[in-house]
Amino acid sequence: MSRRQILDAVVVGAGPVGAALALALARDGFEVALVEARAPKPWRAEDEVDPRVVALAPDARDLLDDLDVWTSIAERRAGAYRHMRVWDALAPGELHFDAAERGAAALGWIVENRLIQDALWRACAAGASAVALDREDRAATYSGRIFESRRAAGDVRVHCPAEVVEIENGDEAVVATLDDGTRLRAALLVAAEGAESSLRGRLGIAFGGRDYGQRAVVAHVATERPHESTAWQRFQPGGPLAFLPLADGRCSIVWSLPDAEAARVLALDDAAFRAELGCAFDFRLGAITAATPRLAFPLRLRLAERYVDGRCALVGDAAHVVHPLAGQGMNLGFRDVACLRRVLREARERGDDHGAAPILRRYERERRSENTLAARGLDAIERVFGTDIGPVAALRGAALAAVDRFGPIKHWFANRAAGR
Repeated sequence: MSRRQILDAVVVGAGPVGAALALALARDGFEVALVEARAPKPWRAEDEVDPRVVALAPDARDLLDDLDVWTSIAERRAGAYRHMRVWDALAPGELHFDAAERGAAALGWIVENRLIQDALWRACAAGASAVALDREDRAATYSGRIFESRRAAGDVRVHCPAEVVEIENGDEAVVATLDDGTRLRAALLVAAEGAESSLRGRLGIAFGGRDYGQRAVVAHVATERPHESTAWQRFQPGGPLAFLPLADGRCSIVWSLPDAEAARVLALDDAAFRAELGCAFDFRLGAITAATPRLAFPLRLRLAERYVDGRCALVGDAAHVVHPLAGQGMNLGFRDVACLRRVLREARERGDDHGAAPILRRYERERRSENTLAARGLDAIERVFGTDIGPVAALRGAALAAVDRFGPIKHWFANRAAGR
């Protein structure tokens, strides 16, 4: 294969972060292949709201808008929040953020993970045609239905269903061999398959941290009073409880609890759960009048020891997993996308080999530092706010009140959350 036939990038994993990266690079004129093991379930308005939601920060929203998918998301189901209130269960003092203080229409948007993925997947697949192929018709090809791009530059070549079974990480190119024998030769390969990334393991990149011994219990609830377009968070000794405003008037809850306590809460009948949840939330919105079935997932801190290996790079949860108390997980992933996109585009403009390790290390230096700082900061907050020691609790409450009164610090926190 000649140099001109080499793809610019192969992105493995079509979750929100991987799909956003593939689409962004394709829009910038790079030749991109996107590999995904299974097509996501289509989002439908008549389905119940996905229990997994994200609080999209303004910079994440800007990225999605630049990729021409935000309007589709906002028109279908996105809940803007204009206020944020944070308080401690054990001490007085409250921190309040208001979009009007920043001259903004919203602090962020609560959106279903599946809706974001659906919008990005549709955009990636829009330039691809679904084709049924038979192994007997052509050697080393797909079985079943696949997507093959047959359109102009700017489209993403979507390979689905497909998995990478081997990587050849060479000096001049990286070759990803798919499970059907197809070989994709590219200047760069990006692992975006999430926390359980198999490619990260193949590259021998360690992924360490700690388990919090907690699970996040999630559900959607209706409340006696309106949510006031406000994201609410109450710190408790067992873990934070967040009420996030949905577009349909309900709230999505994320209740971080020790494992045993989470198991107990999951086993409660509906009435007992609603009563206990209302009490834990200090009845800020009155009684909990209805709740969807509950789900739970374990909480962990994980950081990759490095983001780059030769011509391969990690993005999103393949590189970092953080505590959900500030809703930063997907936002950090989208910031990885924006950074890597910029680094690759600048390299191309200079005429450099955009997949070379020295180029990729520029991305690694910037994002690994910021992601580590964010992860350790969230970890410290969890430790400080997770204790019921009286003097510590009193200091927490005083700190919240002090930050709320001191404009520059409050503005700094707001900017960090917004990705500014």
